[in-house]
Amino acid sequence: MTTFDKREDAFEKKFAHDEELQFKAAARRNKLLGLWAAEKMGIAGDAAADYAKTVVEADLAEAGDADVLAKVLADLKAAGAEQSEHQIRRTMDELMVTAIEQIKSAG
Repeated sequence: MTTFDKREDAFEKKFAHDEELQFKAAARRNKLLGLWAAEKMGIAGDAAADYAKTVVEADLAEAGDADVLAKVLADLKAAGAEQSEHQIRRTMDELMVTAIEQIKSAG
């Protein structure tokens, strides 16, 4: 294996590792968002954890955060705990920072 091949292999491994971390961080963020929304809706305990799972699963519907945002926005509205789209997006951004910190400290 040449030096170039070794470098290429290292870059590919780093890219795969970074993508895996990004996926884990997004899933963690969505779980935290689900728990945040559950609290706003007055859901606690196992029911809150179950709701958080549905938020994580909602992210698998399409690429990006639009599916998660739409679900949480609609669920909060239906529960009478309305939050603005801006507030939810801001919370998503804050929770992404928290999720990344949690993943880095765990690994």
